[in-house]
Amino acid sequence: MSFVGYAMILAGGVGSRLCLLSEKRAKPAVPFGGKYRIIDFTLSNCVNSGIFDVGILTQYRPLSLRDHIGIGRAWDLDRKRGGVELLQPFQGWAENDWYRGTADAVWQNWHRVQDRQAEHILVLSGDHVYRMDYRPMIEAHLERGADATVAVTEVPIEQASQFGVVRTDASGWITGFLEKPANPPSGRISMGVYVFRTAALLEELVRDDERNSAHDFGRQILPALVERGRVAAFVVPGYWQDIGTLDSFYRANLDLVSEDPPFPLEDPRWPIFTPSTEYPPARIGAGAHVRSSIVTHGTIVHGTVERSVLFPGAVVEEGAVVRDSIVMGECWIGPDAVLDRVILDKRVHVGRAAVIGTGPSIPNRSCPEHLSSGLTLVGKETRVPEGITVGRNVRIAPDLAEEDFPREGLASGDVLERG
Repeated sequence: MSFVGYAMILAGGVGSRLCLLSEKRAKPAVPFGGKYRIIDFTLSNCVNSGIFDVGILTQYRPLSLRDHIGIGRAWDLDRKRGGVELLQPFQGWAENDWYRGTADAVWQNWHRVQDRQAEHILVLSGDHVYRMDYRPMIEAHLERGADATVAVTEVPIEQASQFGVVRTDASGWITGFLEKPANPPSGRISMGVYVFRTAALLEELVRDDERNSAHDFGRQILPALVERGRVAAFVVPGYWQDIGTLDSFYRANLDLVSEDPPFPLEDPRWPIFTPSTEYPPARIGAGAHVRSSIVTHGTIVHGTVERSVLFPGAVVEEGAVVRDSIVMGECWIGPDAVLDRVILDKRVHVGRAAVIGTGPSIPNRSCPEHLSSGLTLVGKETRVPEGITVGRNVRIAPDLAEEDFPREGLASGDVLERG
């Protein structure tokens, strides 16, 4: 048996739990960690594992993802044989339509697998932050003669209901796969990293295509394979974070600025690749105070930055305070402005002496399931007026001008939409 190094990355989900951050971009294209996009971590894992033939299955708002990946040069994937390609759905042939789910996305692109005559393929999620060498998992899969092998990790049991929970026997074979169970039996979950024997996966995809289902790996394909075949678990220690919600996105970013980060970006043994934007070096002014933060190229800091992540081109003027916040590219924080537990999308302009993130933590009245932990979110290219006060758990739409804001400010839990 042989493994032909082909990976398919699932990158087509809507990502509604990321709220404004993924309303106009695919979730794997959301900026992360100062200079990266979320998908950079899975792509870097592929090339660091010696896999240079990658298909990215995307559907929802793929423009920013397509622009980011380009021809794959940043990952050494601009190749005549192999390389990277974006596989988007299209209409016009009887056998092609919009992807109905993750399994259907692979099924509609099955000819890519056939072209490579792959006996085994790797299927990955594009919205997780982790480092993993896929080769030991592939070797274990081949040695055991499994139909599928699932990478698993441990999370606190109270978080397990958000994931696919696996049950295993003493030999490491999976005996049950429960997708997002209300009462998970354990904290052992799937990482969204799978190796499949091609023939076994094809058999299940054919069955799935013929039934009315969600056409999903976690809900249909893996439970069916566990019932009929041999599915092994491969335990992966270390840091793994699913960027599925605003809270997990915020937490994973701030993990990077902790005193002993669980996921240091600067590890030279396993670099994270990304296209580099052309900016001058960062500049820290004479009166600036920067502590426990990521300050990327092109940033200018004259104020105070604490436990925050500044993306390229961000500017923090004199007297401004940015605390426990994520400030994306080319944002401008005016003099004496204050940000506390705030996420600013790209090119937000915060006026002088504005205060964002203050007062009690009242859940957002429009989307309490997304904004209830005290974060305030400001959409791309909005201009926040001078001197305004904005509470916590506030959602502010993109592309707003100063005159769109109420003079009395925004209380905790408020929503400000365009028009």
